[in-house]
Formats: sequence, structure tokens, C-alpha cells
Amino acid sequence: MTPAVSTVDGSATTSPRRTPGASSSRKVLQLLLAFSERRWEASVAELAATIGTPVATTYRYVALLKELQLLEEGRAGHYHLTSQVMPLARAAQLANDMVRLARPAMEEAARELGETVMLFQRFGDVAVCADRVECDRAMRFTFEPGHSLPLGVGASGKMLLALLPEIERDRRWASIVEQRGTAVRDELKQALENRYAVSSGELDEGVWACSVPVQTIGRRPTVLSLAGPAARITEEARQTAIAALQEYAIRIQRAITSYSL
Repeated sequence: MTPAVSTVDGSATTSPRRTPGASSSRKVLQLLLAFSERRWEASVAELAATIGTPVATTYRYVALLKELQLLEEGRAGHYHLTSQVMPLARAAQLANDMVRLARPAMEEAARELGETVMLFQRFGDVAVCADRVECDRAMRFTFEPGHSLPLGVGASGKMLLALLPEIERDRRWASIVEQRGTAVRDELKQALENRYAVSSGELDEGVWACSVPVQTIGRRPTVLSLAGPAARITEEARQTAIAALQEYAIRIQRAITSYSL
């Protein structure tokens, strides 16, 4: 049995065990997961490099996904996902009870604070937006559910990285420090001590964001985040937002605990 590793917030994460005899299936699924907002189309050569298979083998995987109408060819030898995958995303969102339980608190937080509020969860090396509630202001930050960002980047990515068990965090240091510099170590230390992380202009110019942990036991690591135009969020408003988000995170935790019982 693969051992469970406790995170700093008391939750448990289990390293997934590789399923024997499923190498080809794994590669096909990895090919699908290679697409994202940052890379919505790719050539067969690019996909082959990403999933680590020969180009000829990757062509067969692409042909299979075309047969199932999950991929189609766009401009000169580049492929992209089809709308056939969209019901899968909706089904995943409906099945996520964390989203359903957090939604009322998120809606209230967006109304009170007047900025976009989001719920992020960790999947491997990325933070994925599970849900978001936009404010009703004309100028607001938008971030679609399903959008992902690397751990260690942005308020949500930093908070989720800080919540990892130390041994897992250490495995990721080299690549993160190479990209962002050694200052990220101090940021994560502060995030752990203060129970919040902030960012300014890291993902989008002129956007300020903060993120706080939603403490859960035996569930996927989750954070509650807020983002908006830095120009209109004063220092006082930032401190207010952090404190309010922490209170809303506690409300979500209580809702999850009651649901689990």
C-alpha cells in the first residue's frame, strides 16, 4: 500500500500508485492533459516531446483521439481539443462536493469584498481553479474554472506549494528557484507562518491577489483566493481582504466537516 503523507494543515495526500500494464493508456491520457490555456494547440512533434514517446507512436495516439472526436487538426499540422471534452469538465465540476459546499461562502465573500473570489486545488505540480465567483464591478479580474498555474507562482500557487509536506516541497525547489529566484523560499516561509500568501503582478500585470488555506482532512489541498486590480485595492483593503478570506475559509471548513459527518 502506498503510504499517506500528512500535510502541514493536517490533511493527507497519497502518492498515486502506477497501474501495471497501462503504459500506452497512460500516454494517451497524458497527451490529452498536455493541452491547457497556455498551450491550446500543438504539433505531433511537440506532443511527442511532452509525453516522451516517439513521433510515430504519438501519431497513433493522435489518430485514436481523432477517431473518438476528442482531437481535430487545425492549422498546418497542429491539433487541438474539440468541444466533445466540455461535458467532461462540467461533470467534474458537478462531482466536486468541495465546490458545492464552498460556493455560498464564496458568493458572500465576492459581494462583501467587491473582488473576484476563487477556489484552487492542487493536482500534481499545478494549482487548478475549481470554481470562481466574480464581483459585479465593471472592471474585474476573470479566471475561468479549469485554468491552471504552476505551484509556486501567484498567491494560490505559492500557498498550495507552502502546504506541501516538506519532502515534497524540497523535490520541487530546484526548478522553482531556477525560474523565480531564491526569494521564493522566504515567501513560502512567510506564507506558512502567516497562513496567507500574496502576489502582485506575477500572473497578470496590475493584479493583486491573496490566498489562504482551507484546512481539510483527507481531502485534496485547497485554498481560497481573491484577485483584483492593484490600483484600487489599498493597503488597508488588502489587510481587510486577507482577514475576511481567513474567516470565510473557516466557514467552508465547517461546512465540509458537517457534510463529512
